[in-house]
Amino acid sequence: MSDSSRLLGHQRPGYRTLQTDTDTSHMEVTGYQTKRWRVALCHIGSVLTAGLLLVLFHWKPSLEVQMKCKPCALSQADWVIIRDKFGQCFTTRVCTEALGEGSLEHHPGARLEDRRTSIAIGVSEEEESRDTIRLHEKEEKNIMRYYLFEGMRYVWIERRQMYCKVSILDEGWTCADLHLSQAGLSQQDHNTRRKIYGANLIEVPVKSYARLLVEEVLNPFYIFQVFSIVLWVCDAYYYYAACIFLISTISLGLSLYETRKQSTTLQNMAKMSVGVRVHRSGGEEMVVSSADLVPGDCISLPADGMLVPCDAALLTGECMVNESMLTGESVPVMKTPLPAGSTIYSPEEHRRHTLFCGTQVIQAKSYVGREVLAVVTRTGFCTAKGDLISSILYPKPVSFKFYKDAVKFVLFLAVLACIGTLYSILILVRNQVPVGQIIIRALDLVTVIVPPALPAAMTVGTIYAQNRLKKQGIFCISPPRINLCGKIRLVCFDKTGTLTEEGLDVWGVVPLENNHFMPIIHEPRCLPAGPLLYSLATCHTVSVLRAQPIGDPVDLKMLESTGWRLEMMEEEEGELPASQQFGMKVLAVVKPPPEEEQPRDMKHQLPVGILRRFPFSSSLQRMSVLVKLPSEASAHAYVKGAPEMVASLCRKETVPMDFSQMLQHYTTDGFRVLGLACKPLSSVTTFEEALQLPREAVESSLSFLGFLVMKNVLKPESAPVIHLLRSANIRPIMVTGDNMLTAMNVARSCRMVEPKERVIFISASPPSPDEPAALKFIPAEHSQGEEQPEGLSQPRDGCFLQPQPCHFALNGKSFAVVCEHFAELLPKILIQATVFARMLPEQKTQLVCSLQELDYCVGMCGDGANDCGALKAADVGISLSEAEASVASPFTSHVANIECVPTVIREGRCSLVTSFGVFKYMALYSLVQFVSVLLLYTINTNLSDFQFLFFDLIITTTVAVLMGRTGPAQELGVERPQGALISVLVLGSLLLQTALLITVQVLSYFITVSQSWYVPLNSTVTAPQNLPNYENTVLFCITGFQYLILAIAMSKGYPFREPLYTNVLFLMVLILLFGLMIWLTLYPLGFPKTLLKLQGIDDLNFKLLLLGIAALNFFTAFVLETALDHGLLGCLRRLRRKKPSKKLFKRLEKELRQQQPPWPPLNQALFATPKMSIAVR
Repeated sequence: MSDSSRLLGHQRPGYRTLQTDTDTSHMEVTGYQTKRWRVALCHIGSVLTAGLLLVLFHWKPSLEVQMKCKPCALSQADWVIIRDKFGQCFTTRVCTEALGEGSLEHHPGARLEDRRTSIAIGVSEEEESRDTIRLHEKEEKNIMRYYLFEGMRYVWIERRQMYCKVSILDEGWTCADLHLSQAGLSQQDHNTRRKIYGANLIEVPVKSYARLLVEEVLNPFYIFQVFSIVLWVCDAYYYYAACIFLISTISLGLSLYETRKQSTTLQNMAKMSVGVRVHRSGGEEMVVSSADLVPGDCISLPADGMLVPCDAALLTGECMVNESMLTGESVPVMKTPLPAGSTIYSPEEHRRHTLFCGTQVIQAKSYVGREVLAVVTRTGFCTAKGDLISSILYPKPVSFKFYKDAVKFVLFLAVLACIGTLYSILILVRNQVPVGQIIIRALDLVTVIVPPALPAAMTVGTIYAQNRLKKQGIFCISPPRINLCGKIRLVCFDKTGTLTEEGLDVWGVVPLENNHFMPIIHEPRCLPAGPLLYSLATCHTVSVLRAQPIGDPVDLKMLESTGWRLEMMEEEEGELPASQQFGMKVLAVVKPPPEEEQPRDMKHQLPVGILRRFPFSSSLQRMSVLVKLPSEASAHAYVKGAPEMVASLCRKETVPMDFSQMLQHYTTDGFRVLGLACKPLSSVTTFEEALQLPREAVESSLSFLGFLVMKNVLKPESAPVIHLLRSANIRPIMVTGDNMLTAMNVARSCRMVEPKERVIFISASPPSPDEPAALKFIPAEHSQGEEQPEGLSQPRDGCFLQPQPCHFALNGKSFAVVCEHFAELLPKILIQATVFARMLPEQKTQLVCSLQELDYCVGMCGDGANDCGALKAADVGISLSEAEASVASPFTSHVANIECVPTVIREGRCSLVTSFGVFKYMALYSLVQFVSVLLLYTINTNLSDFQFLFFDLIITTTVAVLMGRTGPAQELGVERPQGALISVLVLGSLLLQTALLITVQVLSYFITVSQSWYVPLNSTVTAPQNLPNYENTVLFCITGFQYLILAIAMSKGYPFREPLYTNVLFLMVLILLFGLMIWLTLYPLGFPKTLLKLQGIDDLNFKLLLLGIAALNFFTAFVLETALDHGLLGCLRRLRRKKPSKKLFKRLEKELRQQQPPWPPLNQALFATPKMSIAVR
């Protein structure tokens, strides 16, 4: 029996693997043990089948493992088969590693006396819940079992009875543990860990040309090509076979070159090897290669910065880091030391204390003459950069109905080919053709109906769209997603930097006097010396690099508004004056402006020293600093952050009574408001004490100081784009970390919410000991005091009746409560929600995934800073970033406004329609040739070598390639292109066009036979011996026109593409080819006539009749397509019973429209059912 393992997080032990991923990956792992007799049988089978079994194993590796091995417990497995959450199967070999006498103690900073001489890695007492890897004792050696999957190493953990990501071994580390590792690892511990964790490398496999060639040639498509070429050679189609061979070889060569180039580029991007200074436990220091780093190593960062080769937690000193490689955000980020506490260390939660692999430390500053130290927490593919490279190397498969339908359709064509083959065998037997010839002819039909150029033709539209986007500054790293853009129904927008300008301008400061708000002061430099001015001058993470202040744009504007200047304290010079002035060492000094720049009545003389900074954290919604004034013995703390958060940390008596009204007054008008607070710290009298103080002790019992009001300007492009999307029936949603009222104001300003539209706030509170979680729908009061829109009746019994649509608005806390306690209401809320405020980065990702579960095709547009997860999770993520092809999302726009969204949607629609058109054209081209070949088989002849070449290369290939050059329509309409190939519209079109082309071909054959000058062909021999003949020539002329007619009929313009005449090159080629066909029909001259083996026809009237038939065919084909597009489809829809939509959100919308009484009930508290609450608790 096989042991299957599900990756579902922490559950009871069993045979399975755990993958601790943010996206809760589901993975099933099954163990297999090699059996020699099975392997021998497979070798014999491979020889007997002339290698076919090997090809089958290449296509389906899991089959090879199942044939050569037998299922077994995971702990004994030599091979594992992994099935991921997308249903894809992978196989990988289990490796073993002897660890010698080494052991890994239970935390990175374990002291010598704590070490145990146990033969296990990470061993701890039984009662401890730390993960262990149990080792098999073979010849008194410790053996570790592991496998590699998608670059990641998974190790066997005996106590859990499953394979776990190697990073799970360091998941229980506390911040205090990490601080203990400043001593460094002993050489023996380092060597053991090196074996467990492997090298600190992100290795991108670059296959050799020979291997790529073999893999590509074994692709089913190329095997079919080889089969076809062999067949054509046997059938004496030498020229045709040679041409197709040449084209296939060139396309194969280009494909291999492109694939290897991409792998090499990625390999160079991932490759990183630098020298790093490492501390060892004996107190010695050594420089090692970054490839040898292991979690637990203590590294020293040079003052002038470095490229970070691993994920590391900063233990001492401050770093200015450029993280644009990971986030696309070009603003440098300040990193401060990790607080030493018993909290579990998490790279996400402690982002501001973590240096991520691949980022660039611009500047490292030490405290008190010590080094800047960091402890390695993750290496290789477990790092942030590894995760990113992994997402490029192994992207989630693009699941799109169009691609699945295309495969089904090719299979349908293959079935048709089989029917045709049977028919041709009967005909050829009746015509007494030799058996060898019958087999070749019958198989030849299969090569006719499955067009070899189909895969290439399908991607043409996408390639053109990608190039057009590139010209507009939009880069795409995942071309298959361009077609997905055509199906977008909903777009989520970040607010700051996306809908509004990146920087904020200081509008003013609202100070307090006697616990009452004073009028706003627009010039902060006019403030008197005191806590409010000092908080503005010091409460930031601005740093100075090469005499330029760098940091968050909000911090820079705030400091600039005071006129004060920041100076960082260098180790060598200037230390004494600063120490003497402040009585202790300081990190930085903020000096008042020169006297001539100060207001006359205010003269600030004294500078302020910054002792320590606690950077801004999105989960805490605040930042704080410890500062020292020269005249005072003790230090002060200043805090800045979300007003509600800052007020909650202040003493009640210091917060004015009208706090909420004043905050609402500014946020409703669209200002961004920050709260400021302070607190004296008598306990801090030295620099060392400041470094020891925990953050919680600083950010409590504060005194409220007032508001900093900042103006966030809407980008001029935002409102027109949002209006355009809404008029095209594409739902815009705002997801922001900002205050709810500020977000609502921006939503109204950019017309996401129109003035007359109703807004309902959703307020949800988590359960408390005495009552369950509650949810309330509160109608927003119209800020302009306007009348209620018509159609809204007053609340009756607390219930609102509203037939007109409304917008829901909720914040991150309410969203979390709804997700956890009101899961059954979440879909109904998401259908109508427009504004999500105070959302954490992980909540943005959760929202995108929840919308996808409702069958929305979701777009996400953000600046890449804290919405990387959401950009990756969305079907179409567009990052507004300067970074070249930001790896954070499939699309990157260099133009930093949202005009790229409608552009991408228009291109997506155009590309999708092009793909449909090309696909239908290729299918019909196959059918035209199939019908004409069958007709000619019936009378024991065929097309000539050069006729096939003329049709396939000169007509079809040029037409299919140029068809896709037509650009997208200028306007974005309400209509969406079809996403399914197997639908009434497509199949109806194909069937009617096929019926038409058969009719025309059969009709022209009978007209030819009825002519007085007609001489029957010699049916005792086959083609090419009985060429030229009348039947072949007439069908050649008619089908030549049919290929061109279909190209025009399938090149639809309106409503998704520009008209055909705008594609000048395509139009010119069509005119040329039509001219060529008319010439070949009316006056075929010497050389072309001989080459194509055409029969001369002297009857001009007959030739004109053929042109007439072609013209009639053209007219009918056009009428059919137009009728199908407009009238016929509507009639069919009316005749058919209306089926419920397959899309969940459409069914929900319909349900909500019909619900009585209308939903939601307003001003009523809904409580989570006790059963649910119990389940949650």
